[in-house]
Amino acid sequence: MTIFVFIGIASAIGNKHNRYPDQEVKVALAFGLAIATLAQSLGHISGAHLNPAITLGLLVSCQISFFRAFMYIIAQMFGAVLASGIMFKVSPDPDSTLGLNMLGKGVTVGQGFAIELFATFQLVLCVLATTDKHRTDVTGSAPLAIGLSVGLGHLVAISYTGCGINPARSFGPAVILEAFKNHWIYWIAPMIGGVAAALVYDFLLYPKREAFGKRMNVLKGTADPETSATEPLIEPRTPRSGSGQWPRP
Repeated sequence: MTIFVFIGIASAIGNKHNRYPDQEVKVALAFGLAIATLAQSLGHISGAHLNPAITLGLLVSCQISFFRAFMYIIAQMFGAVLASGIMFKVSPDPDSTLGLNMLGKGVTVGQGFAIELFATFQLVLCVLATTDKHRTDVTGSAPLAIGLSVGLGHLVAISYTGCGINPARSFGPAVILEAFKNHWIYWIAPMIGGVAAALVYDFLLYPKREAFGKRMNVLKGTADPETSATEPLIEPRTPRSGSGQWPRP
């Protein structure tokens, strides 16, 4: 409920100093559809994290090893810098900002930090929930849900911070343009949001009976997270057969 109300109010209020209000929906759709498409296409190969905050969240959730998480983040940063460099060369605008993430006019560091944290929190929570192998009630498309979550984050955060919610995406343009003012916000806030989402989902919303040793084996890369998974502490509830209604507790 907190996430729902926060997102609703933040998007309703917006930032009156927003320089490009007409671009918000287009940008949100572009990022959201890109993530949905790539996740659907490449998810079976690498998981299609495409975001260090998601990778860190999955690491905290013991669904990926330390080594793989490190290599993924390096690859994400390299890919972001490469894409930004290519765009800088092919853009007809010599003064292009490459979508550099910056705090909006009148937005303080603390406000920007909070927006980035909450926007990333809802994204990583969506990733963890929609890809949870223990769930039997997910019948829709996980990549689509994650793409919608990315689009939602952009609709909320663009007018405040330009919407980072992805440290690698923020890092690429910053490196090419050598513009690092307040750049730390776009790393620390999303990373904290990702960690918080993993802790909340794994220990509060849907705790699981996974032994400490099994979790450590996954982190060390000596066990597959899917084969090491155990049953959740809270059994998933399913509708009554043929009724379409949820059973009463």
